Amino acid sequence: MLSNDRRPPQVPRSALADTLMDRLPGAYGAAADPVRARAMAAYMKDVAPFLGIPTPLRRDLSKTVTKDTPKPSETDCAALALRCWLLPEREYHYFAVDYLRRHVARCSSGFLPVARHLIVTVPWWDTVDLLAAHTVGPLVAADPPLAAVMDEWIEDENLWLARTALLHQLRFKAATDSGRLFDHCRRRAGAPEFFLRKAIGWALREYAKTDPDAVRAFVEAERGTLAPLSVREALKNL
Repeated sequence: MLSNDRRPPQVPRSALADTLMDRLPGAYGAAADPVRARAMAAYMKDVAPFLGIPTPLRRDLSKTVTKDTPKPSETDCAALALRCWLLPEREYHYFAVDYLRRHVARCSSGFLPVARHLIVTVPWWDTVDLLAAHTVGPLVAADPPLAAVMDEWIEDENLWLARTALLHQLRFKAATDSGRLFDHCRRRAGAPEFFLRKAIGWALREYAKTDPDAVRAFVEAERGTLAPLSVREALKNL
């Protein structure tokens, strides 16, 4: 598949994914808490139903699910993530996001269409932001030509793809392509969506830890086009 392919990816065959998916629903289902689930769903604006498993317990359960399993291939990662996304409860999506975070180094640029599908399917900040910083970002860092796809995503009508483009360099520090970061911020500076305005400020604030003078100069030059929210977030620690 092309790196910016918009077609839904097919779920590949994977014996490892079969094993994990045999274990996962039982482990998570036994820990479900309907009362907590309602509160968690409400906090996330009912974007998806929840099982009601608090994060520390969920991560402990995840360790039991993955115990004594081999390191995955890219195909295994794709199969596992796509199959988790077919389940409605959000904790299964979190399992996939955490799994990809641990194993993204085993994936190539060919994984980007899978990441794109996860970003645009049942999207909300809780999964999108982690996929941006810990899956898409490492893929771009490992294969710099993928940055051209980020230049496409920043203009996409899907705000979650644009947010991913803004946030994919969050962990790059000194390796940040500041020209691309500032260009992306500039191109969506007038966006009305809260999640884009917030992402601009967050991305700039994070880069300010590496080059505060560059961020100050950019904000001053673009103060007339940046939303007040973006400016406040960018300069919060300066």
